[in-house]
Amino acid sequence: MTSATDEHRIVAGAFTQRVRGVSPAAWDNPAPCEGWVARDVVRHLVEWFPAFLKSGAGVELPQGPSVDNDPVAAWTVHCDGVQALLDDPATAGKVLSNPHIGEVPLDQAVDRFYTADVFMHTWDLARASGQEETLDPVRCARMLDGMLPLDDVLRKSGQYGPRVEVPESADAQTRLLAFIGRTP
Repeated sequence: MTSATDEHRIVAGAFTQRVRGVSPAAWDNPAPCEGWVARDVVRHLVEWFPAFLKSGAGVELPQGPSVDNDPVAAWTVHCDGVQALLDDPATAGKVLSNPHIGEVPLDQAVDRFYTADVFMHTWDLARASGQEETLDPVRCARMLDGMLPLDDVLRKSGQYGPRVEVPESADAQTRLLAFIGRTP
């Protein structure tokens, strides 16, 4: 298993490729998340996570331009800031405190809540912008295995849509996407 630092580098790298691959005209294409367009996928990631870090660990990430003005630069500044946080040796000694999850080592919190979100939204951005949609099958299977026992908790959070039925024989990516409420 890779470290949180390396996991982010890999997962965010794949998302960055998709961000850079969006044609200017495709930023307003509908995304699989109801009511979102491609630009909103990036907006979601660069907006929720900085507030989560600031409130839970007192960490402030650098802010780039508005996603409305330059989604590529907004993502790049954000992503580089998260990677710098993970690359900083001092991060290993920091803790994130949150009323819903308790106290979690900061690097583990980034990995569990943010990097996982980036991974899943890679498919959303790819689908919205007509790019390669294939996700790492090992990560898909590992993530799904970790989420299945938390089905009720995840559904009650309101962050996932209703589960979509797919055959049990479906590949790991299809089963993961269906689990989080996407129609693969």
